[in-house]
Amino acid sequence: MIKVIGLTGGIGSGKSTIANFFKEFGVPVYIADDEAKKVMQSKEIIEAIKTTFGPEIFENDILNRGKLAEIVFNDKDKLTQLNAIVHPAVKKDFDVWLAQNKDHQYVVYEAAILFESGRYKDCDIIITVTAPEEVRINRVLKRDNTTREHVLSRMQMQWNDEKRISRSNFVINNTNLKNAKEEVVKILKILNFKQKQS
Repeated sequence: MIKVIGLTGGIGSGKSTIANFFKEFGVPVYIADDEAKKVMQSKEIIEAIKTTFGPEIFENDILNRGKLAEIVFNDKDKLTQLNAIVHPAVKKDFDVWLAQNKDHQYVVYEAAILFESGRYKDCDIIITVTAPEEVRINRVLKRDNTTREHVLSRMQMQWNDEKRISRSNFVINNTNLKNAKEEVVKILKILNFKQKQS
């Protein structure tokens, strides 16, 4: 029976880097944020977003992600409304993807808000990726060309590390890439992962 590894961590913790290590070892990875962006291009979702948030966040019928992000990351209720539109569609998409990868021993479901969205309940194993706050802030500043205040407000919208760790099976400290990769290897060994021979 296929097992789902939930991979999570706060903004700037380096979840994508860890997800790529799993990919290197042959574990299929589903990046929830990336897939949500694709799902949000469907007519049905666009209509629901337009109805909930108004047509002014669209330009020539194309969703302005920046405007939407500004609304939801400054208002928890609005974020909840957006998640109620997007999460069921992502879940449906993941179920299809899971069926396509059913011959694998493990798959990884990577999501920043694994706990907040309730999706952790669908995972057999949960890994939290951590890094010191300053390291995380600097990573996001470099990556997103944004402000420190914006990064901090995003952090406040998410669970803190202590809360995540208390509900996780494994924790990977992602400050040193070599050590982080070794942690992935260690976890796969504990899970008795059998690498597929291609």
